[in-house]
Amino acid sequence: MNELSMTVTGWVATDPRMVMTREDKGTDMCSFRLAQTARYFDRAKQEWANGSTVWFTVRVFRDAAWTVQKSVAKGQPVIVEGRLRTNEWTDQNDKLHLDLQLDANAVGHDLTRGVADFTRTVVADGEPDEPEPGVDSASGGAAAPDVEDDASDATDLEPDVAHEDDDRAAVLA
Repeated sequence: MNELSMTVTGWVATDPRMVMTREDKGTDMCSFRLAQTARYFDRAKQEWANGSTVWFTVRVFRDAAWTVQKSVAKGQPVIVEGRLRTNEWTDQNDKLHLDLQLDANAVGHDLTRGVADFTRTVVADGEPDEPEPGVDSASGGAAAPDVEDDASDATDLEPDVAHEDDDRAAVLA
C-alpha cells in the first residue's frame, strides 16, 4: 500500500496528551496539535509576511508516545516526519470538517530555532525510565566528564543577536 509520507516543521500548539486506544490492552498514543505557517517576502511592502496556517493533529504510538509526551511542550518548534491521513467529520450544525492527521515516525526539536539537550531513555512497562543524574547514556552508562566553565570557550552556544540581525539585513539587501 502506498501512503503519503511527509515532513512538517512547525510549532506545537497544545501540550501533548496521552491516550489509550483500547482499555487496558491498548496501544499507547500521544497526540498534540501542530501549526505550520508559511512565510514569504512581500516585495511591495519590503517585509516578511505570514501566509495561511495549516493545522495538523500529530499522533505518536507505542514507546515513542511516552518520550514525546515528556520531551515536547506547547510553544516549541518541532520537525515531524510521518504518514498523512485525513479525518472527515460533521458537527451538530451539519458542517463538514477535515482534520489532517500525521502519524509520526519521528519527532524532534527544530534546532534551527533553539538548543536542545538529548537524554537517551529506555521505555519499560509503558513509561520511560528516568535517567540517572550525571550519566551519559550515549557513552554506555559512564558518568559524563566534568567540564570547567570557561568564558572564552569557542563552543559556547549563546545566540549572537547582533550578528543574526546583520546577516538578515545582508540577505534582504
